[in-house]
Amino acid sequence: MSAVAVLLGALALFALGYRFYSNYLAKKVYALDPAFLTPAHAYKDGVDFVPTNKHIVFAHHFISVAGAAPIVGPAIAVFWGWGPALVWVVLGTIFASGAHDFGAIVVSVRHRAKSIGALAGDVISGRARILFLLIIFFLVTMVNAVFAVIIAGLFVANPQAVLPVLVTIPLAIGVGQVVYRRRTAALVPSVISLIVVYACIPLGQMMPITVDPIAGALGVDVSLVWLVLIFTYTFFTSRLPVWMLLQPRDYINQQQMVLALVVIVAGIVVGMNTIEAPVLRGDLPEGSPAIFPLLFITIACGAVSGFHSLVASGTTSKQLDKETDARYVGYLSSLGEGTLAVCSILACTAGIMIYSANQGGNWSDIYVDWAAAGTNPAGRFVQGVAGFASNVGVPEGIGLVFATLVVVSFAATSLDTAVRLQRYTIQEISVIVRDRATEGGALEKTFSFLARNITVATLIAVLVPFGLALIPGNFAAGTLWQLFGTTNQLTAGLALAVIAVWVTKRGRNPIAVLVPLAFLVVMTSWALVVQLLGFLASEDSLQRYLLAPLDAIIFGLAVWMTIEAAIALRKAFAARREGTAPVDEDAAEPETAAEGAAGPDDRA
Repeated sequence: MSAVAVLLGALALFALGYRFYSNYLAKKVYALDPAFLTPAHAYKDGVDFVPTNKHIVFAHHFISVAGAAPIVGPAIAVFWGWGPALVWVVLGTIFASGAHDFGAIVVSVRHRAKSIGALAGDVISGRARILFLLIIFFLVTMVNAVFAVIIAGLFVANPQAVLPVLVTIPLAIGVGQVVYRRRTAALVPSVISLIVVYACIPLGQMMPITVDPIAGALGVDVSLVWLVLIFTYTFFTSRLPVWMLLQPRDYINQQQMVLALVVIVAGIVVGMNTIEAPVLRGDLPEGSPAIFPLLFITIACGAVSGFHSLVASGTTSKQLDKETDARYVGYLSSLGEGTLAVCSILACTAGIMIYSANQGGNWSDIYVDWAAAGTNPAGRFVQGVAGFASNVGVPEGIGLVFATLVVVSFAATSLDTAVRLQRYTIQEISVIVRDRATEGGALEKTFSFLARNITVATLIAVLVPFGLALIPGNFAAGTLWQLFGTTNQLTAGLALAVIAVWVTKRGRNPIAVLVPLAFLVVMTSWALVVQLLGFLASEDSLQRYLLAPLDAIIFGLAVWMTIEAAIALRKAFAARREGTAPVDEDAAEPETAAEGAAGPDDRA
């Protein structure tokens, strides 16, 4: 099969989805109002609530959600064949992710930029808020652990990329100062910064940066040193105002994403490569997992991802200048991530064969079994992109550094955002516990301190995933990646439940939200049961005594949350039949509603 035909076909469907389906969602489902005063204006504080140009917000949201996951998931899932992976990515992006991301931004904006967990309490029930926050805590912990491991692994394998990655940080801070202080457009400074970053690629090749001497002196693994450095970095950067590093680096990374996609597309077109993998693999090795339901949780980001709702309601909704910008930011970001997932599929089925041509062998030798599929998937994407880049004359060494720089940049931005979101979640949980504790008691004092102390909350947000990242076998098939994907898709389903109830209460047709909601609830619940049985049957003590209980807890929370959502939906439909007008939070004036939005305890 021609890789060019697959890519152009997917892009055409994405374009149709934005032109028609997102327009339907904007007008008929979410009913966007250009005159609505967004929280970015109502609670403007220069730190979290910052009215921002829609192109910069798009860059922030897109790069924050398009981390390493839409690369890694498809790179594993092509094990079953590229056909099912492609179909799930394309249909999931258009009909599930687009509605999910778009809707999460709108509902948050209409509720004072509250987090999706707090929205569950407002829209579904108070119990739902607590349940959702616990699920979010598990999800973000795994996101941070997974992305940190990806970055550490790429730094170990490609030390030539470390210097260009590090240079991005001061350049982004400089861009932030220019844009925010001087009110200058971000395009030119960010393009200049990206040119400087790429100019450092040859320097990185001449001066590869490793931490081997430190690891040797301490007698520890090299990856451990990188993990310590990565989490230390995120502790400090997640404390900075969004305009200082997060937004400008997002905009630089947006230009980088555009260039990366241009290189990949040009390489595919010039090389006219064919996909070497089977459309549907019929000769699965013994012991391979079934494609149903695991395909739909192996590819989470890139089709639909609950992490997006955390970004949408955690940072994006606080920066939205106009409500109508939600369509551009939310739906188009989903299409961008879907495009990245399609490129990952092609890189791991066509591009990687260019890179591997001199080594002999074929695609089935690379994906010899399920364990091999789960080993170093980000590395296979990097090799595939380097293969495509070689078609347009880019030397293999530079292509590897370039592709590594792209993956690490996206993963690092997602990690920064996720640690910030985890801090919000920890503080939000602390507020709930504080309010329910005995006044003046030790529990009340402890959680009151945690609710207002950003430093301690951030430290917890860093240390918990760091501990998880130290567990061996993070990417071994059947362990942390699958549990991450299941929790991610479960969160997406629960976010869609919040959106569905909100839409139904307002008398609009919720079918566009209910269909992906039902699909995800079924698939994730099924996957949780399959994984639980696998963990319990495993001879690996890690799986039996850590991952199995964690899976069981998440499954219990999922069942409870699904029941809460079903009850809320039933009440919403009953109110519609009876013609009862809902209590409309949308109508509240921001000034009178500020109690629940402006304080540090509720800012999430």
